[in-house]
Amino acid sequence: MPPKQIRPKSLADYLDVLSRIAFEAGLSGRVVEAKWDDIRRAFHGFEPERVARMTPRAVDKLVEDERMIRSRSKIEATIANAETMLELDDEHKSFKRYLRSHGDFESTVKDLRKRFKFIGDNGAYRFLWIVGEQVPSYHEWAESRRMTAGRLARPRRRS
Repeated sequence: MPPKQIRPKSLADYLDVLSRIAFEAGLSGRVVEAKWDDIRRAFHGFEPERVARMTPRAVDKLVEDERMIRSRSKIEATIANAETMLELDDEHKSFKRYLRSHGDFESTVKDLRKRFKFIGDNGAYRFLWIVGEQVPSYHEWAESRRMTAGRLARPRRRS
């Protein structure tokens, strides 16, 4: 079942989706889902300006909070991603314009992976799909990455 798509109304919507994908890296989606409301509150509704101003002391508090997924690296990545998102929004006059400034899907994915933390190839595809950007069909995308049934295909043996 594909994730629900949204129409982002603000930068907070983009940061929410991006952060959820980052927190899900290496974890069960159910674990993240169970804690997401508390995570959203802890990150001020993912308002990028507020998240970007979070201090090391605030990070320490979140790492100790049992309602959170207590991964310091993911918490710090969320703050860094908020900073990056604000910079790109300012530079391109909107984050949506930034996403559409690359010319094609592959260039957009490459740039997302370079700029944002805890966002890999699959995460970038999911992010773009959820926020309503144009992406290839999942089948085409998976084939282009030599994936089958959600798993990496085994490399072909050379004869």
